[in-house]
Amino acid sequence: MTRAVIFNADDFGASPGINRGIVHCHAHGVLTSTSLMVDASAAPAASRLARTHPALAVGLHWDLDGMRAAAVDLHDPVALRAELERQLTAAERLLGRPPTHLDSHHHVHRRPEVEPVAREIAQRAGLALRGTSPVPYIGGFYAQWEAGVDDLEHVSVAALTSILATELADGWTEIGCHPGFVDEDFRSTYREPREAELATLTDPAVRAVLGDLGLSLASFAELDLGSAGT
Repeated sequence: MTRAVIFNADDFGASPGINRGIVHCHAHGVLTSTSLMVDASAAPAASRLARTHPALAVGLHWDLDGMRAAAVDLHDPVALRAELERQLTAAERLLGRPPTHLDSHHHVHRRPEVEPVAREIAQRAGLALRGTSPVPYIGGFYAQWEAGVDDLEHVSVAALTSILATELADGWTEIGCHPGFVDEDFRSTYREPREAELATLTDPAVRAVLGDLGLSLASFAELDLGSAGT
């Protein structure tokens, strides 16, 4: 049975440095997919970069908690649906095509008042939605498991090797990541680990581990929802 790995970077569009880092990881590492924040200041630049890297799958990173877009009342189903649809339309306009997949900042789409609407939109659009599609999501490649405390060991080559060796089932798996070059004016509680993630994702040792484990790289652009689990 095929075992394929999608490395997906969140926060495409968050800043010029994040954009450059994501594209660098795609061109020189194992990154295959990313998710665009359509209301972020560098989203137009991200969409232009995407056009120069056609093999990079670009999905939509819904922002519902006011990080880059205006916050929406998640308990107002009419406003919620309108905002989800607005951001989907914005992604299509920026990219010049539909996004390849759907997820959200801080996984807000998994909240019980949001998930049914997000799932309905994903099904209508024929797109994979993180956490509900046949592609399991692994979020352990992350350096901040205590608020405000960076532990870069969690995004080291050794940590990623352990994830690849022990946590993947048969079929397709998405591994989430947040690489980037950190600009001085980039505002986030997650800063230094982004460059550490970038170093790991471009380390030749990771590609060697993939080969040793019989894992192939894949992207959401290649995903057939009917056979992703096989």
